[in-house]
Amino acid sequence: MGLLLSASHQVLNLACKKAFKRYIRQSNQLETVQRRKLNHFLRRIESSSAMRYEQFAEQYPLTRYADWKNKIEHSRQSGENQMGTGDVIRFQPTSGSSEALKFIPYTQHFLDELDEAIGLWLCNLYRKHPQLKNSTHYWSVSWLPESQRKLLENSNLNDDSALLNFTKRILTKTTQSVPSEIALAQSAEDAMFATAVYLVADKHLGMISVWSPTFALQLLDIIHAHQDEIIEVLKTGHWQRQGLNFLRVPKSCEQHYKLKQLDLSQADAWKKLWPKLSLISSWDTASAAQWALELKQRIAGVAFEAKGLWATEGVVTIPFAERFPLSYQSHFYEFILQDTLQVVPSWKLKVGDIVSPVITTGSGLIRYVIDDELRVTDFYHQVPCFEFLGRKMTVDLVGEKLDHSIAINVLAEFKQEDYLPISILGIEQCSEKKPHYILLSEGNQSKQPSALALDERLKQNFHYELARDLGQLDEPEVKHVDDAWDYYKTLAMKNGMIEGNIKPEPLKKMKTKII
Repeated sequence: MGLLLSASHQVLNLACKKAFKRYIRQSNQLETVQRRKLNHFLRRIESSSAMRYEQFAEQYPLTRYADWKNKIEHSRQSGENQMGTGDVIRFQPTSGSSEALKFIPYTQHFLDELDEAIGLWLCNLYRKHPQLKNSTHYWSVSWLPESQRKLLENSNLNDDSALLNFTKRILTKTTQSVPSEIALAQSAEDAMFATAVYLVADKHLGMISVWSPTFALQLLDIIHAHQDEIIEVLKTGHWQRQGLNFLRVPKSCEQHYKLKQLDLSQADAWKKLWPKLSLISSWDTASAAQWALELKQRIAGVAFEAKGLWATEGVVTIPFAERFPLSYQSHFYEFILQDTLQVVPSWKLKVGDIVSPVITTGSGLIRYVIDDELRVTDFYHQVPCFEFLGRKMTVDLVGEKLDHSIAINVLAEFKQEDYLPISILGIEQCSEKKPHYILLSEGNQSKQPSALALDERLKQNFHYELARDLGQLDEPEVKHVDDAWDYYKTLAMKNGMIEGNIKPEPLKKMKTKII
């Protein structure tokens, strides 16, 4: 096992070095590389000769998912790609500001663009943490909300390793701690439990790479809460849950005995369970910051690396050289300047600019706006580096991405002649519950919806339902008061806002719900 694992990592590292060297070598040629990428893209979708960027910006408008929805749906139904960028390998589900459920076409050209970023990331990891070459890794394997499983094909299930090219994907099969087939479990609860079992069984685990830190915290909680059941599975080699019978059982007498002796409430317990664990990677900015801090505290003595900005629609930044520079070798990038709303190419940015990314990618999306806010912090040679500030008009407690348009629709649906829902509050910290949402309302209390009805309505949004399935979000509440605006204002002031600056919003994040 040790020799095969080490050899696989060595070959994988060699396969990624080309992207690493290219990124460094051309980092002083940002405009040249970006113009070349745009020309290459335009040649794929237009029979005429490629145009210059300035002509491209005049001819093509900024777009969002609604502008592509009909073409994407027609492509899904007909099997013929209407985006003009080659055959679609799969349609990746996600959700966002305009749609409860979106499908992003993944073509081979687009996957090659993503592979460029992952190759750079992996090679950089091997250089910074060479011990990772002698350990297994856990890259998050995500799954669909349970209501979507019959609608979508298994090929649409998220697996971070599926973003690599074929050769690298084969190599990662040897280095991965948890099989991607776990995503086919009948429920998210079973999938999470099986993931926890595989992780505990793996004495060679060296890296945990997830997107939301709450996901990793949830896995630790499952191991702690189901310690006896996991011990039994590792000892007997049999699942005690029928929904997991399709999976091979990771039997391990050594890890079973080790887990039996550990007090998992101790910060050093996890390093005793996984002595090779040397790196955890997750989001750690904006709303994820407090959960990332908790994750660092829960697992003592392990290095931590923050994630860059990576959306289902494309990659924007990657962690590199102790910063988060633009993944300029992946897509073609423009940015909307917050102060003037002017759109500029990446080579026109300057330090201090607050921007939203606009990407043109091999999936066929042209000038696609990503509603995140970034600040230009500095440059890696000519490549701009960014700080992630958060989602625009969005509350994102654990990765569920609810935004104002969703909240407005929910409030309108529950509103009645003598019953008025005022706002949906996202509560980050609560002593009795995990992060959750509260519908604040006034009027005829007999007309208020139940918490279950509110939950079911919010579950129409892909990432909210997934967060509820995974137990990252607690069930929502309905808070009915005589004067909802007064309650809202008082709560906002308790959360640090100045009274004169408070205005009612359909969706608002609060640190706490204590008044």
